[in-house]
Amino acid sequence: MVKSAMPNEGETLYRLRAGDGRARLDKFLAAALPDISRTRFKGLIESGHVRVGGETITEPAYRVKPEAEVELTVPEASAETAPVAQAMALDIHYEDGDLIIVDKPAGLVVHPAAGNPDNTLVNALVAHCGTSLSGIGGVRRPGIVHRIDKDTSGLMVAAKNDAAHAGLSTLFASHDLERAYLALVWGSPAPAEGLIEGNIGRSPKNRKKMAIVTRGGREARTHYRVREHLAEGCWSLVECRLETGRTHQIRVHLSARGHTVVGDPLYGGKRRGSAKALPQKAAAALEGWQRQALHAYRLAFKHPLSGEYMEFDSAPPTDMQALLEAGRQ
Repeated sequence: MVKSAMPNEGETLYRLRAGDGRARLDKFLAAALPDISRTRFKGLIESGHVRVGGETITEPAYRVKPEAEVELTVPEASAETAPVAQAMALDIHYEDGDLIIVDKPAGLVVHPAAGNPDNTLVNALVAHCGTSLSGIGGVRRPGIVHRIDKDTSGLMVAAKNDAAHAGLSTLFASHDLERAYLALVWGSPAPAEGLIEGNIGRSPKNRKKMAIVTRGGREARTHYRVREHLAEGCWSLVECRLETGRTHQIRVHLSARGHTVVGDPLYGGKRRGSAKALPQKAAAALEGWQRQALHAYRLAFKHPLSGEYMEFDSAPPTDMQALLEAGRQ
């Protein structure tokens, strides 16, 4: 290991050489630099502070290849930029002194990271909650316990203090909460109800995508149920319940079954060839559609401090409702 100063004041660069195995990036860093917590490494990775073989890696579960060169840039804690307060209209479903439930709109990034330094949900939460947000998630991610993709809409919970953050993190780690999504997909999954299993990891063919992998990856389980057939059988509205929460899990699992989410730009959800068979109104609605038709509609769990059972439901946003209605005509 080589430790050296960086041109930017207050930063330190660590150059590390991987061993023979294929360890997770966050575990590899934690073993190499035990004085820094794994939680801290997770935040540094997701914020774009780690490069492997010259490529910036933002996924903590990334598997480091044998003998790969790993570069870690660690800013001083005081040098990390805390998110600024940026007032935005928030659709708040619940709030108390410990947590807040919001309905995130599509197009909004959850927390600052490389390429998205501000105008995120975290900036809005800082403006709304002030300094009360939990700091366990790191300087750039106060209060954040889980995430939803930028172009996916729906319910999220954030912690307003460290005790709530720890309790919510335990619920997510033990899968002791209910999370359900509505996805509009191509075709008709068969059987109409079932379980999709398959470890999810970085795609070996495209590093920007996730995929079901035969080696490595993380266990992923998605329960699905067809709710409705639309657009004369071209589409189906599918309810998905997560048993695990991996990056792009629903999108990857449904795509692997041949039923990509309508409009998904990364996993082939536009399917223009199939669009030719769509009824006229559905085809017209799809022409203006710019994102994956995926909405986190349900969140239920026991309050991490009071123990009270809480459940929340959210209707799909206006744009997705219009797409569904076009499919029903």
